[in-house]
Amino acid sequence: MIQPYPHLLAPITLGSVTLRNRVMMGSMHTGLEDRFWNYPKLAAYFAERAAGGVGLIVTGGISVDRRGWLLPGGGTMNSRADVIHHRHVTDAVHAHGGHIFLQLIHAGRYSYHPFSESPSGIKSRINPFKPKKMTHKRIWQVIGHFARAARLAELAGYDGVEVMGSEGYLLSQFMCKRANKRTDEFGGDIHGRSKMLLEVVRAIRTALGSSYPVMVRLSLLDLVEEGNTQDEIITTAQALQAAGTTVINTGIGWHEAAVPTIVTSVPRAAFRSATAAVKKHVTIPVVASNRINTPEICEDILASGDADMVSMARPLLADPAFVQKAAAGQAARINTCIACNQACLDHTFSNKRASCLVNPRACHETELVYSRTPSPKKIAVIGGGMAGLSAATVAAQRGHDVTLFEASGAVGGQFDMAARVPGKEEFRETIRYFTEMLTVTGVKVELHRRIRAGELDGQFDDIVVATGVAPRRPKIPGIDHPKVLSYPDVLRAGKPVGGKVAVIGAGGIGIDVCEFLLAEHSPQPLEAWTQEWGVDLQSRTPGGLVPPVQQKPKRQVWLLQRKEGRMGNGPGKTTGWVHRATLQHHGVTMLPGVEYLRIDDQGLHIREGGKERVLAVDHIVVCAGQDSVRDVVQLGSDGKPIDKKFHVIGGADVAAELDAKRAIRQGAELAARL
Repeated sequence: MIQPYPHLLAPITLGSVTLRNRVMMGSMHTGLEDRFWNYPKLAAYFAERAAGGVGLIVTGGISVDRRGWLLPGGGTMNSRADVIHHRHVTDAVHAHGGHIFLQLIHAGRYSYHPFSESPSGIKSRINPFKPKKMTHKRIWQVIGHFARAARLAELAGYDGVEVMGSEGYLLSQFMCKRANKRTDEFGGDIHGRSKMLLEVVRAIRTALGSSYPVMVRLSLLDLVEEGNTQDEIITTAQALQAAGTTVINTGIGWHEAAVPTIVTSVPRAAFRSATAAVKKHVTIPVVASNRINTPEICEDILASGDADMVSMARPLLADPAFVQKAAAGQAARINTCIACNQACLDHTFSNKRASCLVNPRACHETELVYSRTPSPKKIAVIGGGMAGLSAATVAAQRGHDVTLFEASGAVGGQFDMAARVPGKEEFRETIRYFTEMLTVTGVKVELHRRIRAGELDGQFDDIVVATGVAPRRPKIPGIDHPKVLSYPDVLRAGKPVGGKVAVIGAGGIGIDVCEFLLAEHSPQPLEAWTQEWGVDLQSRTPGGLVPPVQQKPKRQVWLLQRKEGRMGNGPGKTTGWVHRATLQHHGVTMLPGVEYLRIDDQGLHIREGGKERVLAVDHIVVCAGQDSVRDVVQLGSDGKPIDKKFHVIGGADVAAELDAKRAIRQGAELAARL
């Protein structure tokens, strides 16, 4: 049998360790690392990825001392007491033939506590705490703490360590003039600024010898003012090789960068050229990272010689069996990461346990279990949106006899509309995955089948109501005027829209509609994306930043909301700012605190700041919320179905701002109970 991905699945040796393939699960903080009682859950999470075939796993960042905590009480590796808990993790991974590195981190000025420290005591714009400038003595102490943590990692059974020198944490703060204004041996030119990182590697080498694998995550594109140029990055990479680094992993962008690096709208493998540029100047392996989410992309990166390994964190949250499925020629069955960040990074930056929108089992492997049922039932699922698809496929996977009824001619529901928005094309991958799984799990699908109340009585043991939502029409005089369109009219039906448009409602759907109306390209080519965001992938300028190219708006758009305050708070913490910036790039006028007076031939009449005005628009698109559709089930006064065999989930249950994360999780949790 011909190997489908020969480069991806080839082994590679890193120091004393030989990996079974070139896939690395990159570091990602889950929240389970910070409390010792969660380590059995962390072990189960990593074990499932090791069982799925991943060659190398890297843990979330573990601090080398308490001053370097990401947050108070964060995970540390600074005493033998820590070793005991980490043994749960390493033993679990090794039991499945995998390898695992511990990421060593000092957060520097990103530490979210008042005792933070940094090279020059300069406050970060994303942290309320101003750090203390590190003394010369303290710098050498921290270098020793990295070495101590590496020795403890070896005792805990880790196959190697990764030194975090990217994303704006302490070692990358030393690397860049942005945060390092020192004039001693740890400041000045790139040789001085990189000294701490190099001394950390040398200290670990002294402690553990020449063969123990030491990976450095090096920022290859800072994307902040006063960041490094490519020449400085290559100089550092060569010095790291000389200091005894085993492998260099790619880091892209600081957390405070005003350029998106991992959201859905970033083109796939956008930063592979930054990795390739460094690879040309070193002989040790280098790892490509960021927005790599399919085995085809992985294979292309490796086959072209741009990297020696590929790092994927979120894609292995989405599907722990990614490698196993790729090796079996079953790539269509991979639950592809769509880079939405809603359950992973949004949770992490809100101090919640991470998970995954498309895979709610991620980081909940011991709690959400899809065990085979001893008592198969006959189950009906009404509605083929995300909630219905999740419930149907998990229930069928567990052995139930499942029939899915969908009123339209295709599954996907609201997700199908979202996938039509430029920058959200990845959402089609989730629909593709569920469509494949309907077949794999044996779900019977009846399209163009609208179920009426009572129609299924007596035919099924359980009936799952996942009938979704209907757009709400606000009570505005003239709402039935021909100028008025609903968001399904625009996104699904493709009705013509004029050159001047008012969008009522600034939640996630309103922003999606604006981006749809402004789009010139779908999907956006890499060159156009770098121009819009002002990125030089070759870092010929400090930080790889250049003046962005102003976009010529396709339409004149007004985005309106009733409430006062910042617009567009619907999208998540790590993605909302990207959407708002995109609208600003395209000249969208955002008006909060608007009262809608009437709609007529002149356009939309509003009152803003106590003054009346008319927006002379061609069309008004209504994105003012949704109402649950659940007319197939009789509800009691408590809002729950009277008949216990009915179960209401997804938008049919809660029609507030659409939430696919909740819908998929509800469907999976219900199916796991049935």
